[in-house]
Amino acid sequence: MAQRRVLLLLAPTLPACFLLAVIVGAVTLPPAELAALLTGTGDPSGGASAQLIITQIRLPRALLAAIVGALLGVSGAAMQGLFRNPLADPSLLGVTAGAAAGAAVVIVLGGLAAAGLWALSLVSLGAFAGGMLAVGLVYRLATGATGTSVATMLLAGIAVTAVAGSLTSLLEFSADNAMLRRISLWRMGGLDGASYQRVTLAAAVGLIVLALLPRYSRALNALLLGESEARHLGIDVETVKNRLIVLVAAGVGVSVALAGTIAFVGLVVPHIMRLLAGPDHRYLLPASALAGAVLLLLADTLARVIIAPTELPVGLVTALLGAPFFISLLLRRHEYAMQ
Repeated sequence: MAQRRVLLLLAPTLPACFLLAVIVGAVTLPPAELAALLTGTGDPSGGASAQLIITQIRLPRALLAAIVGALLGVSGAAMQGLFRNPLADPSLLGVTAGAAAGAAVVIVLGGLAAAGLWALSLVSLGAFAGGMLAVGLVYRLATGATGTSVATMLLAGIAVTAVAGSLTSLLEFSADNAMLRRISLWRMGGLDGASYQRVTLAAAVGLIVLALLPRYSRALNALLLGESEARHLGIDVETVKNRLIVLVAAGVGVSVALAGTIAFVGLVVPHIMRLLAGPDHRYLLPASALAGAVLLLLADTLARVIIAPTELPVGLVTALLGAPFFISLLLRRHEYAMQ
């Protein structure tokens, strides 16, 4: 089956890309030296700098990239299934714009223009709080006596995104140059602040989201037929929608809080996997998680080496990779509609 072939292809690709992310950078480490350091057979004095680079910089960064990419990919697949639209994106819930506003509030009002560990932690906390507040508002606006309306949720997400964007712009207008640069870099997305503490937090949320979302594969398959049809098939549609929203909000919220705004991963990856593996969410969700991790690992590696020793924000790289693909999809749809 095509679905299983895609999963079998992605399974060995992920560790290969992870190894590449650890080896390649401004200082390229030979695989033999990496193996010697990991097994403890290398020269302790001669390999001290290499060991520092691997264990304190590249390893947590690669781990964070894989977890964030997987969360964005699987969240995008779930959102596209929930909205029954292959061009839906997790940011439709307003979590991305809300996180950006929360980060901007902490940076400007707290005077946190520096990039130290304490400042990064506070900015991440503010971003997560802003994202969750935005999702809560969207959910409240879309929920009525008859349940949660997906169409109303989409419109509420657009409105909340606009309000959060205006708040962020207002804060940028009143910020000084250092704060403005910090906000701009955060909104571009980046994994340069990776640490084992952040990896632990991302892994804790990631394990929950990645373990629970596949349990709703059958419900998402039924929702593709429509909500009425899903109810006739015995699906508790309101419960499924509520739980999916919570899981997606948690996954995207922690991703944006820890890595900033990373564009197109949640949109492009599920769409590609749907073309390759089909619409069955039993295969689409794990394939999107694996492909999201692979894409972000490759994008972060490219961001570190393309103009080394300077690093590009990884969000710029994913946008540069995703935008042409998105445009090609629009052109294909237009050509198909004209036939």
